[in-house]
Amino acid sequence: MKQSIYFKLFLGYVSFAVITLLLITTFLEPKVYDYNERKIGNQLYKQAYSLSQRYGKYHYDIVNNNYNYANEITTLAYATDSIIWITDSNGRIVSSSENYFSQDNIEGLGEYFGHGYYTVGTLDNFLSNECISVVAPIVNDFTTYGYILISKQTCYVETDTIYAMNNIYFVAALILSFSLIIVIVFTITVYIPLKKITRASKELAKGNFDYDGLKIKTNDEMGLLAANMNYMAGEFKTIDDKQRKFISNCSHDFRSPLTSIKGYLEAMLDGTIPPEKYDKYLNILLSEAERLNRLTSSLLTLNTGNGKGLNLDMSEFDIVTVVRSSLLSFEGQCNRKKITLDVTFGAKSYMVMADQVKIQQVLYNLIDNAIKFSHANSTITINVLDKNELVFVSIKDAGIGIPRESLNKIWDRFYKTDISRGKDKTGSGLGLSIAKEIITSHNENINVISTEGVGTEFIFTLHKSKKNILPIIPS
Repeated sequence: MKQSIYFKLFLGYVSFAVITLLLITTFLEPKVYDYNERKIGNQLYKQAYSLSQRYGKYHYDIVNNNYNYANEITTLAYATDSIIWITDSNGRIVSSSENYFSQDNIEGLGEYFGHGYYTVGTLDNFLSNECISVVAPIVNDFTTYGYILISKQTCYVETDTIYAMNNIYFVAALILSFSLIIVIVFTITVYIPLKKITRASKELAKGNFDYDGLKIKTNDEMGLLAANMNYMAGEFKTIDDKQRKFISNCSHDFRSPLTSIKGYLEAMLDGTIPPEKYDKYLNILLSEAERLNRLTSSLLTLNTGNGKGLNLDMSEFDIVTVVRSSLLSFEGQCNRKKITLDVTFGAKSYMVMADQVKIQQVLYNLIDNAIKFSHANSTITINVLDKNELVFVSIKDAGIGIPRESLNKIWDRFYKTDISRGKDKTGSGLGLSIAKEIITSHNENINVISTEGVGTEFIFTLHKSKKNILPIIPS
């Protein structure tokens, strides 16, 4: 059977209550009884000692009983709910607070008080009930004239103990009541929110990212956990939406060239396209196949991450040489659109530490993007400059620009701005995502500055290799 936290807490509370009552009954109650017994014994002894001192001081003739003790000790006995006897030195009873007594003398008083100032019992049946008894000698000039014996029934000890225990049980009841309040507060502030969080986590596990039953507004850890759960649900929903959009865009971008290939092949097979035009349409098929190949390669690049970025093959190379070789690949495209490349290098060589193949891919994507969205007869400016330990690579076009609301979205996979869709017929929307992924994996930065209708500039950084960093010589 599954046991909830609340059940365990309630079980702990019940166990605490039972253990508390058991400790009070088995341990505390005997201690209270012993304490009350000692207290009464101490009180009786003080009374007996006071009487013995008084009688010894005034040399009362205990033996001849010339002094009427009865009225005095009867009044004292009545006030203290006790019985008082006066005996001579041999134990013969001279006077008593009671009108009668069962025998005339008490023998061997010293035997009963050999181990303390009071004793509990009947003094060998001298007393009719069990009592607490004390004895004090009446002494004057080092002579013992007699003894004061005071007894009080043990029922008074039980009465005092019951009274004390009732107070203790009352305090224990208050403590358990306050403990129950703690359980109630725990239920309201912890258990109920925890149940809501558990229910919400089950809904999230089912894929219900629109679940809105988790409404906890407290400023404690439960409120923070609920806020994090709601945030996580929102992120999951965003990821789910992006995944659906990714699959949709991916399917669309794959379907378009596949449809073209299928259509042209069917037309060639059924004779719609005559053999003399095969070369033209075979080139179209080859172009579409290359488009599929680029799309597949881009997806594979984005999928080679290890959770901390792409797997990099770091080496030292000259970024100036890499930029020059990359620009040669776009000579034909630039000539067709009559685009001029204005290239500036801050130095003849910049040795950097990076993955050369992937940095070439970043340059290819950014330059291809700049040419694609540049107007004919425009200029693309490429600058490679350094500052301290960093090399800055800038690619700036004078094209259509990017709307401000789209600047934060251009790094998303398959994202294309509305104004670019008419121009970007062959693009997959993955180029900038790949560039961002590669630069981020190098722990570098890539930024974009764009004004709609004016142009766009992409800037990314690379760290110089240690050989290329000149030491600072103190003046």
